[in-house]
Amino acid sequence: MALLVYGWIKAVSPGPVLFRQTRVGRGGVPFTIFKFRSMKVMAETSSHEAYTERLIRSNQPMTKLDLAGDPRLIKGGCLIRMSGLDELPQLLNVLRGEMSLVGPRPCMPNEFALYNKNQMGRFRVAPGLTGLWQVKRADSTTFREMVALDELYVDRLSPALDLKIVLETPGALIRQLRACVTASVSWCRLPRKKGGQHTPGPHQHVPLRTIPRSSFESGMNETQTVG
Repeated sequence: MALLVYGWIKAVSPGPVLFRQTRVGRGGVPFTIFKFRSMKVMAETSSHEAYTERLIRSNQPMTKLDLAGDPRLIKGGCLIRMSGLDELPQLLNVLRGEMSLVGPRPCMPNEFALYNKNQMGRFRVAPGLTGLWQVKRADSTTFREMVALDELYVDRLSPALDLKIVLETPGALIRQLRACVTASVSWCRLPRKKGGQHTPGPHQHVPLRTIPRSSFESGMNETQTVG
């Protein structure tokens, strides 16, 4: 499967297949995470950082920008991300002891700065490829609810719970893939303005109503690419 993803990225997007990015792990210690690249080379990150900060501060549902027709994604990027295939290289992080198969999601440094002292319990364990929040979340799950699920996992940590989460992960990925397909179809059906841009409609996903499309196009990505 990894070879198929590698070949697809090579075929549809010039540039490296893998990228690395700084994330925060156990004890608040930063480490380098590896992923398959699902965005265009040098895609900016400021819009995602601003969007995530707004969701955290306002405690609104943690909706993904992927479902909003994010123009930074390569062809098939939403499917790669929603299927979890972009995270296959993180098995290297697991082998290096920086991550676990199950645990809270590894956040970025700008997100970590927004956690208060009462939310640091989730950093008592290594971040994981999948976790309780990933399999239990709903479209309406907020940041505080995500943290509560992560802390619940830490408090009830056991091999049995890990096994239960692993077994529930395929179902969660299928739900994500369905959401990706539905959003892609809706996005393709939106009327276009002159110049080929989509005209927002009442059924358009929330992120594009709250972040101007032009914001995706400003700034440069500091993410390092490899491969």
